[in-house]
Amino acid sequence: MSFRMGSKVWVQDRDQAWVAAEVLASDGGGNRVQLVTDSGKKVLASPEKLCPRDADEEEHGGVEDMTRLAYLNEPGVLYNLKRRYTLNDIYTYTGSILIAVNPFTKLPHLYDNHMMEQYKGAPLGELSPHVFAVADASYRAMMNEGKSQSILVSGESGAGKTETTKLIMQYLTFVGGRAAGDDRSVEQQVLESNPLLEAFGNARTVRNDNSSRFGKFVEIQFDSNGRISGAAIRTYLLERSRVVQITDPERNYHCFYQLCAFETDAEKYELGHPSHFHYLNQSKIYELDGVSNVEEYVRTRRAMNIVGISHEDQEAIFRTLAAILHLGNIEFSPGKEYDSSVIKDEKSRFHMQMAANLFMCDVDLLLSTLCTRSIQTREGSIVKALDCNAAVAGRDTLAKTVYARLFDWLVDKINRSVGQDINSQMQIGVLDIYGFECFKDNSFEQFCINFANEKLQQHFNEHVFKMEQEEYGREEINWSYIEFVDNQDVLDLIEKKPIGIVALLDEACMFPKSTHETFSTKLFQHFPSHPRLGKEKFSQTDFAISHYAGKVTYHTDTFLDKNRDYVVVEHCNLLSSSKCPFVSGLFPLPPEESSRSSYRFSSVASRFKQQLQALMETLNSTEPHYVRCVKPNSLNRPQMFENGSVIHQLRCGGVLEAVRISLAGYPTRRTYSEFVDRFGLIALEFMDGSSYDDKAVAEKILQKLKLENFQLGRTKVFLRAGQIGILDSRRAEVLDNAARCIQRQLRTFIARRVFIAVRAAAVCLQACCRGYIGQKMYASKRETAAAISVQKYIRMWLRRKTYMKLCSSATIIQSCVRGFMTRQRFLHIKEHRAATSIQACWRMYKFRSAFHRHQASIVAIQCLWRRRQAKRELRRLKQEANETGALRLAKSKLEKQLDELTWRLHLEKKIRVSNEDAKQIEISKLQKMIEALNLELDAAKLATINECNKNAVLQNQFELSIKEKSALKRELVAVDEIRKENAMLKVSLDAFEKKCTALEVELINAQKGRDETIEKLREFEQKCSQLEQNVKSLEEKMLSLEDENHVLRQKALSAPLKSNRQGFAKSLSERYSNAVASRTERKPIFESPTPTKLIPTFTPGMSDSRRSKLTAERHQDNCEFLSRCIKENLGFKNGKPLAAPIIYKCLLHWHAFESERTAIFDYIIEGINEVLKARDDDDVLPYWLSNTSALLCLLQRNLRSNGFLTTTGQRYTGSAGLASRTVHGPKSPLKFIGYDDGVSHVEARYPAILFKQQLTACVEKIFGLLRDDLKKELSPLLGLCIQAPKTGRQHGGKLSRSPSGLPQQPSGGQWANIVNFLDSLMSKLHGNHVPSFFIRKLVTQVFSFINITLFNSLLLRRECCTFSNGEYMKSGLAELEKWIVNAKEEYAGTSWHELNYIRQAVGFLVIHQKRKKSLDEIRQDLCPALTVRQIYRISTMYWDDKYGTQSVSNEVVSEMREIVSSKDNQNITSNSFLLDDDMSIPFSAEDIDMAIPAIDPDEIDLPAFVPEYSCAQFLNPIQT
Repeated sequence: MSFRMGSKVWVQDRDQAWVAAEVLASDGGGNRVQLVTDSGKKVLASPEKLCPRDADEEEHGGVEDMTRLAYLNEPGVLYNLKRRYTLNDIYTYTGSILIAVNPFTKLPHLYDNHMMEQYKGAPLGELSPHVFAVADASYRAMMNEGKSQSILVSGESGAGKTETTKLIMQYLTFVGGRAAGDDRSVEQQVLESNPLLEAFGNARTVRNDNSSRFGKFVEIQFDSNGRISGAAIRTYLLERSRVVQITDPERNYHCFYQLCAFETDAEKYELGHPSHFHYLNQSKIYELDGVSNVEEYVRTRRAMNIVGISHEDQEAIFRTLAAILHLGNIEFSPGKEYDSSVIKDEKSRFHMQMAANLFMCDVDLLLSTLCTRSIQTREGSIVKALDCNAAVAGRDTLAKTVYARLFDWLVDKINRSVGQDINSQMQIGVLDIYGFECFKDNSFEQFCINFANEKLQQHFNEHVFKMEQEEYGREEINWSYIEFVDNQDVLDLIEKKPIGIVALLDEACMFPKSTHETFSTKLFQHFPSHPRLGKEKFSQTDFAISHYAGKVTYHTDTFLDKNRDYVVVEHCNLLSSSKCPFVSGLFPLPPEESSRSSYRFSSVASRFKQQLQALMETLNSTEPHYVRCVKPNSLNRPQMFENGSVIHQLRCGGVLEAVRISLAGYPTRRTYSEFVDRFGLIALEFMDGSSYDDKAVAEKILQKLKLENFQLGRTKVFLRAGQIGILDSRRAEVLDNAARCIQRQLRTFIARRVFIAVRAAAVCLQACCRGYIGQKMYASKRETAAAISVQKYIRMWLRRKTYMKLCSSATIIQSCVRGFMTRQRFLHIKEHRAATSIQACWRMYKFRSAFHRHQASIVAIQCLWRRRQAKRELRRLKQEANETGALRLAKSKLEKQLDELTWRLHLEKKIRVSNEDAKQIEISKLQKMIEALNLELDAAKLATINECNKNAVLQNQFELSIKEKSALKRELVAVDEIRKENAMLKVSLDAFEKKCTALEVELINAQKGRDETIEKLREFEQKCSQLEQNVKSLEEKMLSLEDENHVLRQKALSAPLKSNRQGFAKSLSERYSNAVASRTERKPIFESPTPTKLIPTFTPGMSDSRRSKLTAERHQDNCEFLSRCIKENLGFKNGKPLAAPIIYKCLLHWHAFESERTAIFDYIIEGINEVLKARDDDDVLPYWLSNTSALLCLLQRNLRSNGFLTTTGQRYTGSAGLASRTVHGPKSPLKFIGYDDGVSHVEARYPAILFKQQLTACVEKIFGLLRDDLKKELSPLLGLCIQAPKTGRQHGGKLSRSPSGLPQQPSGGQWANIVNFLDSLMSKLHGNHVPSFFIRKLVTQVFSFINITLFNSLLLRRECCTFSNGEYMKSGLAELEKWIVNAKEEYAGTSWHELNYIRQAVGFLVIHQKRKKSLDEIRQDLCPALTVRQIYRISTMYWDDKYGTQSVSNEVVSEMREIVSSKDNQNITSNSFLLDDDMSIPFSAEDIDMAIPAIDPDEIDLPAFVPEYSCAQFLNPIQT
């Protein structure tokens, strides 16, 4: 490819892998190109090593699907990932392959339930890339096609494979859930199996603190309904050697450190710090940053409980782990015999004893097993001693075998606990397997891992090639077979029999004398010239294999030892004889074999190959989905992207291999609209019509440039590699020519504008000079005239000032003299009037006090006399009380006397109160007079002070008027007179003070008289209380007499009542329990409990069964009537519902509210619920919302729940019983049921209060159902309004640059559907007369749902964050605003405010010059309601498809990223950028009561079926 000057390219760099550069020039032959990088460095490179670059993609922050890159090459893929990673977009598609970059920080907003709900059911690629999208695509494919799926998660250690697998399983359990009728929480057990397997299968490596040292394939099984019905876990190649050998700074498996950290179990098993154990102290890393071993131990225990491991098995598991640690501390020393070994010291003997105790086996047998081996011969068994090295190897073999068996048992236990559904026909397998590994020292584990990755890469290549073929088939283009690099030769080299590497390794392991040298020699002999196998120069035993991801050198020193999987029979016999059932279960008794050795050979590589083959068969039977995890840096730090490391991982993960496959065919594919949008300007002559066909225009453009081998599909144009560069080069030439034309015109415009400006400046300068000279002349003349005028006014002011001063002096002297004379006369008159008033008040007070004392004495004498008469009358009454017949008469007389005494008492109290009021009035008047005199005294003092001040002024004037002697004499006389008057004022002031003191003394005397009167009143009250006590004692005696008479009468009536006593009790129970008993049968509570009223009226011939049957029939009739009122639509009258008042009047008439127990309320609630369940009409919910709310208002306003009524037999007691009944009289029935004061307040019992609560819940339920139905109907309409609809292309104006490439049409169609939906909603609610309160709440929540749906879709779909789509949504929001204005605030409420988020987001999309806006301006002016995370999301996803403008500046993006990162550290639970739907009920019963107007239950039209029911006849109006 040839590059022109100014072309944007990628050039290779040693540090950054690839860097962006621009072509400066090229030599004549085209062999070398001069470039300048973005950093300013100039380099020379050959054109073959350059890759073209699209500068437009850098402005958009990367693309979500890398198949949409203009140039699909290695640097384009790398920098697209880097740009998205910088914006915290860690997921990117490559077709259907998901690439996940580890952020090394918490991003909880990406994985909450709300995010899972958003991706549920969404097609792959519709929303932003996410691991949930891949999981959902696999689940939907399984449900739709009925075929099992698999998700392959790969990547190097630390890339986030385990976390990604967890998220996939979390999402599958979210959409799958639990199978119906299954009590086992399969999904919880599957998820909880992760921490359990992590504890026993994960360890710290150089690259990752939580690296999985085994492969895991989780198969989640589903039933026909898509519910999880079972699961199975398969593991591959556990790294057993890590148990006994680790390198610094790695760690052993997590479970060992967790056990040592938990003090309780550590003490029980004689454990301590990990540094005390050989298997753990080979590395100095014992703790992980940010991880607590104690908490992880508790978490592991909890996972064991959930999985179903019993407490005994848990103890046995950790006892086995402790035994392995003690086993590692056993050391050996040479024995006395040749090649023998013994325990080294007491410390080793202690650890051996502890290991034996924990294994529950014999310690001597353990020692014998470690130090000797038995060989079976024909003559018998031969015991062979082992040297120290062999004993250590045997010890390590035992530890590895025990741990491997323990791990396999855990996996098997998890599978058995979770349970496999053998009838399941659909599964989703999640493969979490190690990625390609290439270290400095690569051993047998890396060989197996890379072998597995080669197999998976072959499967991946076939899948990618298949997708390419499907793409070409869908587009119906002509294509031939595409060749791509296959790795079958590598797989044959490794696994082919009989001369593959695995076969040769197994053969070498079967011979005891074979070494790694003989294995390497044999390998090179069989493959002397294999292209994939190489020999290292500086080693005779190491070999190198050229894998798909690169060349890897393997050291064969430990190949044979690690491949051998000998089963030592002594070890199995030892542990199978353990007294611990768990340990013996791990090692069942081996079968009898005629082997000469105690070893049984087994190959790790062969077993791994078989497992891998089974895995591949499983994957081939499923539809695969791929997730490639990438580790951005080796330091595990956020926001750090190492290009070299990522490129290496992309090669290892096969991503670049997939790119190469695409490059072999048609790597560049564009929809016709996108192609014409980008390259239409090359051939504008084909676009001059009002409308044109995109496909035809695209073909003409390609033909004009004489390109070949392109293909035109149904919807896309397919280009060969390099053809997009030719198109971009021609496009750049057209743009350059246009730019030069624009520059030429712009320079002409600027030059002309400068000339015009210079000429205008010269004219302006001349005018200014002339104006300045004229101003100077005018100023001089104006100053001369001003000076003359100022002199004139100053002379006039001085003359006037002298005259005014003389006049004011004369006026002051005259006013002072006249004022003094007038004040003297006024004070004399006021003093005379005050004395007269005081005398009158004092005489009046003296006569009134004498009258009151006389009156009080008379009243006291009268009371004493009446008391004496009452005592005499009482003695007479006591004598007459012995006669029974006179009891009633005495009672009535006493009541009359008590009334008289009470009346007199009230009269005396009123007289006393009036006397006190009179005294208080007099005292207040006297106090006011004193205050007035004090004020006069103060005024006199002030006058004296003023006169003194005036005297001083006069004296000053006197000194100034020395020349006027006659005037001075008069002034002196006046001063003498003023002095005399001051002396007279002082005398009068003293007199006033004496009068005030006299008045104060009189006031004190009056207060003393008041106190004496109060004491007399208190004495009188004590006497009255004594009289009341006497009356109470009389009442008690009367009651005792009434009781005696009651007993006598009961005895007299006992004979005729015996036969009917049982029926009487039953009738009473029915009367107080049945809520629908008639009013005439009920006994009013306010009546007195006389014996005659306690006797019921029995109907002759009416049996108990007949009476109960009538009650049941009446109850049945009531229920039928209510049922018909509920099931039939009774309509409305004057905007008020009819069913609610009818039901209320019936319940009120049947006394249901006052019943202690009744089922009528439950019947009403059940009837309403049945109607709601069986609703076939859209008007059912609004109809019952009106009726239930009206009924609730009637109950809320007319029921009173403050206490319960007393029974009829309760006797009135207390001191105020008789008096209150005498004074106030008995309560009327209307007062009892609450009809006083015009408002009915029924005293409600517990069932009625419970019914009101149930009715409140029913109103909330109806409102919630109506709201949910509206949301379901509105969701598809909003789905069409989220993005502007696509129509046929029309020429004119700007060309669209959206992904679809089509211009948006006006918002009339889809938004009109929403407006029509809202209009139908309002008509439906108005037709059922739903109160405006509910309409306002409902419409507000509907608009809140519109806001949430549109806003979340805007943040999740990048194609929505465009300028043209913002204009489209803005026009739609204007339609909604118009609807809200027409609906008025009574019904719309705060609906426009509910659209705040989407309005501000859309406003941000359509605003121009975003790059000039600072973050403060955006947050405060444009988007005050949006959070920084939401603004950050919109800013990074925005792209202008209409004018090509850019989003906010990089400085603003960096500032927002810092804020978001800091908030992540502070509060990770509240940082989601999506809005949550509010499902709460926005009102309470009190709100309904206050909002809905009063309802009169009497203003109703009765339904036609009322005459059919006898229980409802009371509803008919009474004919007069």
